[in-house]
Amino acid sequence: MAPLVEFFAAAPVRVSAVLRLPLIALIAVLVWIWDVDHWLPGLYVAVLGGYAVIAVAWVIAALRGPLPRWADWASTGVDVLLIAVLCVVSGGATAALLPVFFLLPISVAFQDKPWLTAIIGTVTAGAYLAVWIVYSKRDDRMGLPNMVYTHFGFLLWLAVATTALCLVLAMRAARVKALLGIRNQLVSEAMHADEQHSREVAENLHDGPLQNLLAARMELDEIRERISDPGLDAVRAALQDTAKQLRSTVTELHPQVLAQLGLTEGVRELLRQFESRTRCEVDAELDEVGKPQSQALLYRAARELLANIGKHADAHEVSVRLSRSGDRVVLTVADDGRGFDPDLVAERLAAGHIGLGSLQARVDAMGGSMDIDAAPGRGTTVTVTSPPEPAINASPARVADR
Repeated sequence: MAPLVEFFAAAPVRVSAVLRLPLIALIAVLVWIWDVDHWLPGLYVAVLGGYAVIAVAWVIAALRGPLPRWADWASTGVDVLLIAVLCVVSGGATAALLPVFFLLPISVAFQDKPWLTAIIGTVTAGAYLAVWIVYSKRDDRMGLPNMVYTHFGFLLWLAVATTALCLVLAMRAARVKALLGIRNQLVSEAMHADEQHSREVAENLHDGPLQNLLAARMELDEIRERISDPGLDAVRAALQDTAKQLRSTVTELHPQVLAQLGLTEGVRELLRQFESRTRCEVDAELDEVGKPQSQALLYRAARELLANIGKHADAHEVSVRLSRSGDRVVLTVADDGRGFDPDLVAERLAAGHIGLGSLQARVDAMGGSMDIDAAPGRGTTVTVTSPPEPAINASPARVADR
């Protein structure tokens, strides 16, 4: 169900491209069961066959990658032209093909462009009338029935109705887009406030308790030089461990390496810490991506994903990839652990459990995306894609860490 929803939420030109295939099949079936003679049967078959080949190629192109802006209206314009040509060369089968004209304006409504819907709807009505005029001239016995004008009026009404529907959908889409913009701004401000708070806490810990521990350790070292007592060694070891843990906490709250050297070095430092506290073998390929605007988001994602692997995955091998793809930064973290059911993420988030669900909500709110590929017993792969980023000056260079 989820892939189907994602497909219909994609570019409208993809939806119309897929819907075109059964339409061509219906045209072929209609003419096959309509027991009439064609005026130009060879040309009709050639046009219909070429139409089918173009439609299949267009579906492949639409599903494989982004299309230019003119693709949506151009493809529908080709539909109107080819349907009109088929009607003209089909002779007596024209009457069977004419209902197809009523389907074309509906397919344009998917594109959320009222002006385009109005133009295509009007052109379709005109093409319908033109086909009947050509048909009546070729067959004197047929003439131009009054029903043609009625259908022409229906097509004009359909053009107006689909345009109005498209206008309503476009207005709703604009409102939703505005609300999403406000939501992204609020999430961004919340994250900024959270980072500011973390920075203040880190500075207080560094300047207060951590410095006190280091001072106490220095004083203890002076005492140990005068007094030889095994108990002092144990106290010093405890102070050393506490200072190390506190320094690690300060680094997690406010990673200086992230602010000074950028996201790539920040992720590399996370991997060093991850390897020091786990037995996992890490394979990392980190491109130099500079300091993107969303580096705090991606750093937090890498930290939480690695923490989840260390706590729950029971993994032996971990793979981390960081790269720039177009105007976005992509982070991929994979492991060979026990895996889980991705459908449980949303359920646990709704039940009040944070973790991957909260991370996914945070990434989506910022305009990025997070894809989870997992199943019980076969590991987990999480791909986090940043919101659109401006170009960076640093030249990308891949570094194979391990």
